[in-house]
Amino acid sequence: MRTVGLTGSIACGKSNVSAVLRELGAAVVDGDLLSRELTAPGGPALPAIRETFGDGVFLPDGTLNRRALGDVVFASDAARKRLDDLMQPLLRSLILRRMEEARAGGAKICVLDMPLLFEAGLDALCDTVWCVHLPREEQLRRLMARDSLTLSQAEARLRSQLSSDEKAARAQVVIDTSGSIDDTRAMIPALYARELALS
Repeated sequence: MRTVGLTGSIACGKSNVSAVLRELGAAVVDGDLLSRELTAPGGPALPAIRETFGDGVFLPDGTLNRRALGDVVFASDAARKRLDDLMQPLLRSLILRRMEEARAGGAKICVLDMPLLFEAGLDALCDTVWCVHLPREEQLRRLMARDSLTLSQAEARLRSQLSSDEKAARAQVVIDTSGSIDDTRAMIPALYARELALS
């Protein structure tokens, strides 16, 4: 089974590429979905999050208030590191389990769809890395529109990750997503076919 890392900074269009790969038959391990699984009601990450960040990042019914937690961790490098340190071991273990399930299911290509692929060292699990890429100004514009953020909130989120340019420099395949969604979708089948030929 060939493992393709798919990464990109926030609001660069990674989900769109991931959806096409899933349509083409790849087994996709989605880091955002796994994080949500770990932090869903009753999720294994919640006790450590409450212990580290307090009751203020939880709603009265005990569910995680993602917006409140985001405001805390995007405002402070130290807080973000504390969250990463408690989430990454749980996430890595779940990723390895899902990869094994994909292999057991006969998948030829497994895609690790991870925004923090490089930051978490998960590129070490991959045969190759694809990066979706946008110029910073366009990335900020899309992020502000998508998440209803102010410019300073959007910039804080961009600062929390490697820049789009840094990720692109470390990837083997760079996908320019500055065009339309259809433009991006049209690029993927040929790239996928190339990976299949190598699997």
